[in-house]
Amino acid sequence: MRSEFKRILIKYGFTPEKADKCADIFTRNSLEGVYSHGANRFHRFVSNIKDGYIKPDAEPTMIHTTGSLEQWDGNLGPGPLNASFATDRVMELAHENGIGLVALANTNHWMRGGTYGWQAAGKGCVFIGWTNTEANMPAWGAKDPRLGNNPLVFAVPFDNKAIVLDFAMSQYSYGKMELYKLEGKKLPFPGGFNKTGKLTTDPNGILETRRTLPVGYWKGAGLSLILDILAAVLSGGFSTGEITARKVEYGLSQVFIAINLKSLHNYPGVEKTIHRIIRSFKESEPVDNKTEIRYPGENIIKTRTENLRIGIPVNSEIWKKILTL
Repeated sequence: MRSEFKRILIKYGFTPEKADKCADIFTRNSLEGVYSHGANRFHRFVSNIKDGYIKPDAEPTMIHTTGSLEQWDGNLGPGPLNASFATDRVMELAHENGIGLVALANTNHWMRGGTYGWQAAGKGCVFIGWTNTEANMPAWGAKDPRLGNNPLVFAVPFDNKAIVLDFAMSQYSYGKMELYKLEGKKLPFPGGFNKTGKLTTDPNGILETRRTLPVGYWKGAGLSLILDILAAVLSGGFSTGEITARKVEYGLSQVFIAINLKSLHNYPGVEKTIHRIIRSFKESEPVDNKTEIRYPGENIIKTRTENLRIGIPVNSEIWKKILTL
């Protein structure tokens, strides 16, 4: 999978080094079970390159710096590469100052936000990051989409791995709903409204209306709004409304925050504290004997191990499309 992705990206103007890194991110997303932002998304990523919305040779440039806060222009470079760069840079700031913030304007879809949480946690940093998107979710009580589903990521190093919470402001991301549609399945829980205004588990009806259900109802809608405001203000970039007016989702605004745990006075006891919290969490009584109590990111580790052993499941039609690129 990685070699095919790399071959295609080089054909579309990536240097071998950039192609290798970007191909690795897409492959790892599928390897770890996030197929909606791995192989399933790759064809659309290439289409955006061909249409000129993603610039393969673009590099981020510094706009402004003050202490532990920096503003960068992504120059419409590949979203995964810009986000990986911003994560590395914000960790450098955190190691210098204890905490760092990088705000990135004019970038593209970062694919799986959790990628950057794992990247930072693997280097011993707490990570908080989010992105805005085009309008694809209505405000609570509204019919038309004016909010983005603005994915938000938290990551904490844990036991040589990580606890990584990565979620969109809609109950299901569009990528996840497209996956359920592709597999001909219903959503496990209602994910939005159909054209009659009823909550539904049918992904087709929700994709048609674009009336996704905000997580926590009005709370998720409010959180989406504040994340968009902060992303646009901190980066000096475009808001969800401005991105939507372009008719194609590009030129996004993103925020990356890292905290160096070693800078804390209680650092020697941090791992014990997290272990104690997780142990208590795991002692929860499940609703039935089929339910496993898992912390965020725990299933990623299990899926990664299984897919390395038996191979990555890929939809045959999607793979055929990729091979024709």
